[in-house]
Parts: sequence; structure tokens; C-alpha cells
Amino acid sequence: MERHPCDAVAIAAAVRSGEISADEVAERAIARIAERDPAVRAVVHTRFDQARAEVARGLPDGPLTGVPILVKSLGAEVAGLATSAGSRLFADAGAAADSELVARYRAAGAVVLGTTSTPEFGLSASTEPVLHGATRNPWALGRSAGGSSGGSAAAVAAGMVPVAHGNDSMGSIRIPSAMCGLFGLKPGRWRVPGAPFSNGLRNPLQANHVLTTSVRDSAAFLDVGAGPGPGFPGGRAPDRPFSREPGRPVGRLRIAVCTRAADGTATDPVCAEAAQRTAQLCAELGHEVFEAAPEHDGSRTQRAAGTVMGANLAATIDERLERLGRALREDDVEAFTRVLYERAKATGAGELSAALSVLEDAERAMAAFFGEVDLWLTPTAAAPAPDIGLLDPMSPEAMYAHSAAFVAFTRICNVTGQPAMSVPAGYDGTGVPLGVQVAAAHGAEGLLLRLAAQLEQAQPWQSVAPGYR
Repeated sequence: MERHPCDAVAIAAAVRSGEISADEVAERAIARIAERDPAVRAVVHTRFDQARAEVARGLPDGPLTGVPILVKSLGAEVAGLATSAGSRLFADAGAAADSELVARYRAAGAVVLGTTSTPEFGLSASTEPVLHGATRNPWALGRSAGGSSGGSAAAVAAGMVPVAHGNDSMGSIRIPSAMCGLFGLKPGRWRVPGAPFSNGLRNPLQANHVLTTSVRDSAAFLDVGAGPGPGFPGGRAPDRPFSREPGRPVGRLRIAVCTRAADGTATDPVCAEAAQRTAQLCAELGHEVFEAAPEHDGSRTQRAAGTVMGANLAATIDERLERLGRALREDDVEAFTRVLYERAKATGAGELSAALSVLEDAERAMAAFFGEVDLWLTPTAAAPAPDIGLLDPMSPEAMYAHSAAFVAFTRICNVTGQPAMSVPAGYDGTGVPLGVQVAAAHGAEGLLLRLAAQLEQAQPWQSVAPGYR
């Protein structure tokens, strides 16, 4: 029996064979969004009629033909829809054209049905923007779907679409993937272009890709999305198409395991146990597993990453205000965003340069670490999915008190540019999913996909939440 009868690879194959038509696939997805989104609140803008017209005209013949997808409303653009970034300041910021990555997906035959919610400017590990309200976890509606790609994660976990776009600056693909029981790969720096948004000099921490129910879907979308683009050099060319990696021999890997966060954040025992269980599974699969971690000052790295991200935030807000021809108003941005913006505005060029140097120090430390190990395994987050309201963007105090638990393990891989993935790893005591993070050396996305497929085969996961299949 087909392991993934409803994933993107299976849908594209069924459309190619004539088993199902692209318009039927689209209509089913549209119906599921209409039925399920009112409770989950994952989707913020739709383009159903435009999608129907595109299908009727005939889709491009490619590896994704007929696959319905959603795009995160941050760091990507869909022509004709607002890219709101979860902010009232950008609520009507319409896109004239598709961004580079969305254009690649559409050229490969994917059908874009709309955009998904995100916390304001992606600044939270929970998707609860004032503009759109809280996105809820399909596994437990009182819990968060994570962030900042929480709308995308919730849409996939609720079975609305098999794949949704996301991006990741501190863990924003991996964290919601873990909380919603999905596979989430953050590609390495320079692998996937973000044009017209920057994921280079101005925003070096961000990476774009997708959240999926299966490993093979992630590989298929990486084949389509990866590679050089306008003003984007692209990373080292892979040895073979990423879609050929799942199922290839993995070999015996040296896997370092760590459940202690470098910045001193306490790890919830349930998250540590999930990582240890996965480490034991890796050992049973024949890998060499031992405890180790890269040497870096986690608190210093955290502060430096915040400085770099703050500079980009301030520039983004200031550019928008210049286009609007006015000053920032009280209700333009959330309270937490305003605190970060004002702090960034007070940061000098020297401080920014020093922060970038700290990030380079961490990257060198990580490179040395991966000279000794093949992979690094940790919890994805140091705490399970929080209740809605814990990460309140209108309460800077709450954000500062609770945010560290969700980015303590993921942040470093954005700082250093490593590829890293979150793999489903069981559930907490209430039945909400947990994930484990596995990171690799630069250019080793293929190795991550091979191990992920091995884990998926050895311990299959249920990616669509109960009641949504």
C-alpha cells in the first residue's frame, strides 16, 4: 500500500496518470480550507477563483503539476495578494508579482490557493498576530501551532493542503513542524533564494522552504526551489537531485546528541526524552551515537542574532513608512515589535558589525564541530507547544519571559547557516506532537533527507491531526 497516498508526490503522480484531474484536486483542497479553517485560522488570503482559472487554462507540465499549496504571508509574495507579514502596517501591501520561489513552484505546476498567517514580522514562536488573531494547533485547538510559519503548519496538519511554504530565521520552519507533527527542513544558507526579499547580506539568518507531511515531498520541493537566482549565487550544487536522496543508503553515521541548551535555558523533560528516544532509534539503526555539542557562548550568540535581526526589522518598518509618507502610529505595530524596533533604532553601526563578528565566530565553531561528527541531534524546542496566549505579542514582558524555550536549540543553525530539520518524535502527555532537530554540515541537505527517510520508515508518523484526515 502507498505509504503517503495523499502527499504532494502522490498527488502529482495521480494527476499525470489521469487517475484524478487537477481541477478535482484543487476543488477538494478549496472545500477543506472552507470547512476547516474557521476553527484553525491558518489562512489569511485566498485566490480560489484565480486558481480555478489557472487550472482551466492548463498547468505547466512539471514535477508538482496539480499540487495545491499555500504560501506564508512573510518573506514571499503571491501576485494580487497582500503580503501582510502579520502586521497592521502591511495589511494592504499588495504584491504586483510572484516572488522568485513562488514563481518556481508555479512553473513546476503547483497551484497556489492563498497565503497563511504569521506572527508580526515573524518575531514570535507562536502565530498570534493582532491583525489576524491566533492560529490554533489542529491537534489541540487551545494550543499554539508554533511560529513563525504557524499558519502553514496548521494548514498542513489540518489536511487543507499537503505542503505549505515557510521560512526560518530562528527556527520558524522547524518549531511549528515539531508542534504540528510535520517534517520541516531548513535548507542551508544560499540554498534557496528569497528574492525580492533578502536572505543574504541584510538578512543572513533566513532560509525559505516548505513544511510537509513526508520526507519525499520536502525533497521534491527542494529540487524545484533550490539554485541560483537574480542576485543570489546559490550554494554548492548537490551531488544528485534531492528527490533521489530518500531511500538511498545512509551508512554508519557519527551522531552527536545534546539536550542542554547553550544559553542555559532549561529543557522540559518530555522534550529531552523525545531526543533521547530518537537517539536510541538511531543507535538501533546502526549509527554511532554519543553526547557532544559545539562550543560557543549561547547567550552571546543570542544577543548578536537579535542585533542583526533588529537591524532588518528597523529597515523594513522605515522603508514602509517612507512609502506611506508618514510616521509610525501607535496602532501600526504590536507592543513587542515596537520595543524591538526602538532598540534597533538606537543601535549603532559599530554594534551591528560586532554582532556579525560574533556570528562568524559561531560559524567557525560549528564548522570545527562538524569536522568531528556527521550530524547533531537535539530537541527541536526546549518546551512543548504552549497554550494560546502565553506568547502574547502585546506583552513584551511575556515574550521575554517565555520565548527562549522555543528557540534555544534552533537559533544556532540560522546563525551559522547550517541545514537543519525537525523530525516528528512522538507526543507530549496531552497528545500534542513533539519534534527533534537534526543538523548537518554546510551543503549536506541530502544527508539529512537520507536519515529522515530512514527514521520515517523505522518509526512512521501521523502528520494529519486526528479528525482532519
